[in-house]
Amino acid sequence: MKTITHQADFCVVGGGLAGMCAAIAAARKGIKTILMHDRPVLGGNSSSEIRMWVCGAHGENNLETGIIEEIRLENLYRNNCPNFSIWDSILYEKVRFQENLVLLLNCSCNHAEMSGQRIKSITGWQLTTETFHTVESGLFADCSGDSILAPLTNAEFRMGREAGQEFGESIAPEVADRRTMGMSCLIQARETDSPQKFIPPAWANKYLSDESFPHRGHTLEGSQNFWWLEIGGENDTIHDTETLRDELLKIAFGVWDHIKNHGGHSAENWLLEWVGFLPGKRESRRYAGDYIMTQNDVAACGKFDDIIAYGGWSMDDHHPQGLNYPGVPTIFHHAPSPYGIPYRSLYSKNIDNLFFAGRNISVTHSAMSSTRVMATCALLGQAVGTAAALAVKNDLSPRGVYQAKLQELQQDLMDDDAWLPGLRRTIPELSQRAELKASSGDPEPLRNGMERPVDNNDNCWEGSTGDWVEYSFNRVEQISRIRIVFDSNLNRTPYNMVAKYPLQMTHFSPPETLISGFHIEAENDSGKTIEIFRTGNNYQRLFRMQLPFAARRVRLYIDAVCGCGNKKIFSFDIK
Repeated sequence: MKTITHQADFCVVGGGLAGMCAAIAAARKGIKTILMHDRPVLGGNSSSEIRMWVCGAHGENNLETGIIEEIRLENLYRNNCPNFSIWDSILYEKVRFQENLVLLLNCSCNHAEMSGQRIKSITGWQLTTETFHTVESGLFADCSGDSILAPLTNAEFRMGREAGQEFGESIAPEVADRRTMGMSCLIQARETDSPQKFIPPAWANKYLSDESFPHRGHTLEGSQNFWWLEIGGENDTIHDTETLRDELLKIAFGVWDHIKNHGGHSAENWLLEWVGFLPGKRESRRYAGDYIMTQNDVAACGKFDDIIAYGGWSMDDHHPQGLNYPGVPTIFHHAPSPYGIPYRSLYSKNIDNLFFAGRNISVTHSAMSSTRVMATCALLGQAVGTAAALAVKNDLSPRGVYQAKLQELQQDLMDDDAWLPGLRRTIPELSQRAELKASSGDPEPLRNGMERPVDNNDNCWEGSTGDWVEYSFNRVEQISRIRIVFDSNLNRTPYNMVAKYPLQMTHFSPPETLISGFHIEAENDSGKTIEIFRTGNNYQRLFRMQLPFAARRVRLYIDAVCGCGNKKIFSFDIK
């Protein structure tokens, strides 16, 4: 068989949102990165193969930003009539065409070569080309969900539920066990303008009455996405996946048969659009890092000095029996939003060059019931990729970044619009000492280092079409970068896709809070005003432009807005 050997600075295994964001973040920092993924499409549980919503922190102004926001805004702009193939293509584009990033799809990692406590290389089998791909790299990140590198490297990990007394967790069971949350094969339906017939397969389960689904709403109203089609928590959610998939398909087709053919569910004109044949997983192996985050850390708002991401989903603990459990299928234990997540939970305690991000980080089962949702996982991935770049450039291990470059890591993340609750972004020195003025209102919040509303402070300047804001200097200054953060409405509906397709479909479009058109002018050393940038089609929150030029002043003009009225800008600075 053919073997190809690759050289990289950083290799990521697993192309869900965590792995994608890790790989993109590292590559954008200039280090040679490889992403190995065992499926034909990216996105993991959010992909067209599984179709789970991208969920994250609850609460006002807590929507996740950074790379995940960039992706979601791209989807709102391009995927107007929500279609999972378009979503897949956006995720593919973000990785496939990123400089410094090599993508290996359909490539399943199945071997690791070690040198002491370091990973020397990993090897994956690419089914479509009948080729082994070996990646030699200085740093690795396991974002595979199931933590495939744990058994291949002897990295320490946990699986199942801790006893409550181990960490003093009130929602944990009294006795530790190997039980986990289960997995789901989701279904999606489409409404038509005429009655539709459904003939179930002979092997589908039979559910003749609503009593088959206690505490499980199964109408097609509201935001139904059939997440409760779940089993497997009493089994091995890795090695029993194929057997559990077979059972989930019996359940999925049986549930649709019930909705269509047994009882009144107002589904006469609905047809079964799609059934997932790849189970979406919630829980399996979790790595052991330098710190294991617990339920109590979540409840205490995660006040860590080494915060590198945040969560805010409830501690959403599904019963291991899933659909076979007659009681309430999940308990939403309260979690504050936002709460911090520490960097020390993102690298291995015993493998010197191994990061991880996603649902497999170093947390207890109880804490994982909150940190596992995909928008949170995306933030964790961006943190890992950013840390990997710092490690490569400074010849450090993952632990070495914590010891020597923690504050730089936090500032790099915030500069990339990954908000860290409780911290402020450092404003460039040139912006701090320049004179800042605007056509109206107070522009000072633009350089306060807070780039969303926090604690009743809007942290923004507001303007509308024709308004401007300007930095001016006592002398000509050399400028290398302009950075702007617009308002993408961090209180909008966060779902990246839809769960069903009614006749009156929801259409996607960029948030109306955005400034859609703007231009930037500069006065050069001879007193001439020149235009250095203009766009009439902005749909992103973060704008950065790298270019060397000399100027006495730099002015940002608002040319067009989405909707009407004043629009917010949270940051505008230069360096």
